[in-house]
Amino acid sequence: MSQTEKEWIASLATALNVDVPTDEEREALLALAASAAHVSERTAAPISCWLVARAGLSAVQGKALAERLAKEVQG
Repeated sequence: MSQTEKEWIASLATALNVDVPTDEEREALLALAASAAHVSERTAAPISCWLVARAGLSAVQGKALAERLAKEVQG
């Protein structure tokens, strides 16, 4: 049996003992992933999100950084 996106995220958040992302955080993460995927390969998207989290940045901070880097790369 498969889960919806929201069900999966809730299950994973529960297993990790962390809060489910807010709508703003979700949108920022998706934008961060989109920036990474558009200037590189699609596989860069999830790794970019992981790096932002590992660096201790919020989703909104990571989105802003990714957008800035994407502009630099695209010239």
